[in-house]
Amino acid sequence: MYSMLLSFRRIVSLVSIILLSFVSFAQPINEPPVKKELKPYKVLTLGRQISIKSTKNISHVMLWTSGGDRLVEQREINNSSYTFTIPINGKIFFLMIGLDNGKIYTEKIGIQ
Repeated sequence: MYSMLLSFRRIVSLVSIILLSFVSFAQPINEPPVKKELKPYKVLTLGRQISIKSTKNISHVMLWTSGGDRLVEQREINNSSYTFTIPINGKIFFLMIGLDNGKIYTEKIGIQ
């Protein structure tokens, strides 16, 4: 009885492996690589001072902490550069930049 059960398990395992080998396929080789869009701005940090320089006009900027506290929110900037100082001590912040063409970019920034 035990040997029949053992041989049955081996057969089921073998059949499962064979079926899985037919079902699983490798990724196709012909797919083109994903193109990463270049950001039309640069973020420069100097201590707690943040400068944003863009090739397009900046519409609005928002900065918040990793805990979700909003620190800086400036609307209607309409300029290609904007500089502000972070009002609290911290290491990690999140920055949202809205451009006048309607595109919004977010990124995580760290300061020392």
